[in-house]
Amino acid sequence: MKIPMILISVFAVLTLCLPLVAVGSSLPAIEPDKKTTQTAPKQQSAQAVTQTEAPQVAQKNSTELDTIEAADTFRILNLSTGKVQKVKRIDYVRGAVCAEMPPAFHTQALTAQAVAANTFAVRNKAEQAKKPDPNLKGADFSADPDHWKGYVTEEQAKERFGDKFDVYWDKICKAADLGSTYVMVYDNEPIVAAYHSISAGQTEYASNVWQGSAPYLVPVESFGDTLAPNYESTAEFTVQEVQEKLLKEDSSIQFGKDKNGWLRIVSRSESGYVLSAMAGNKQLTGKDIRRIFDLRSSDFDLKATGNTFTFTVRGYGHGVGLSQYGADYMARQGATFDEILNHYYSGCELKMVK
Repeated sequence: MKIPMILISVFAVLTLCLPLVAVGSSLPAIEPDKKTTQTAPKQQSAQAVTQTEAPQVAQKNSTELDTIEAADTFRILNLSTGKVQKVKRIDYVRGAVCAEMPPAFHTQALTAQAVAANTFAVRNKAEQAKKPDPNLKGADFSADPDHWKGYVTEEQAKERFGDKFDVYWDKICKAADLGSTYVMVYDNEPIVAAYHSISAGQTEYASNVWQGSAPYLVPVESFGDTLAPNYESTAEFTVQEVQEKLLKEDSSIQFGKDKNGWLRIVSRSESGYVLSAMAGNKQLTGKDIRRIFDLRSSDFDLKATGNTFTFTVRGYGHGVGLSQYGADYMARQGATFDEILNHYYSGCELKMVK
């Protein structure tokens, strides 16, 4: 099955501006968001931070898995320097896991993230070979290591982690070294491996977020997300701030005398994310509202009281594909990385890289 190119392109661009969780910063995975400071999930113990057990695969042993061809190196455009550098696959996956997921997460979750990163890179390299994007200057994809987006080097990780580097890097390497030997495929093609930080408790259809759909990017339960730190957040704005922000978006919006009618939710997806809302006399999408008010996700409630509008927001990110905190929760309940991947990417299969 062919996935719409618009979905692939958007995924590639948004991978660099997701609401991922990286140390000292604000996912495919793919989301126009700021990063958050990396923190360990509430349910982890002190032992979890130093956990270095070898990742395991429950689906099949390595001799039974089908294989797929993939290059051993990737060309990455550094967005800060404008230069293209050639990076070995293993070094890229290590750096991607380091940049995109807290090292205190369970090794099985880190390995699932590694497979997603490798799948992203393999797919993008193939797409660029077919139809090069001139903005990439011959690269397979881009990253911004200086701002901890998409990929970082071992040296940058050492500087960031300090005296915890040896423990964290060893854990990241074990996960990445295994994860870099696999890709997730659908109809024998590497998937759009979308991921995000925290879902609202159930993941979202890709078609509700981007122009395009994929049969494997559909809603699934993600129970552990409701236990994640900052699963629920609030954002408050004065009446004047709400009016100014909405008029900046569309100067033709007209507001009535009743402030309760200035902004109201019209429809939600089955996963709970706001699909449409009325801003005065104009209809906007939930994604528009999220962007305008810089909310952590588009699953929100809204209440106007006195001179204040209060958003109560659930989750962090677009909600499509793998939930990072959900993956960590599953791992801590005993799930292996392939079980995590099969849960979040419906109907896909794991293949070994050759």
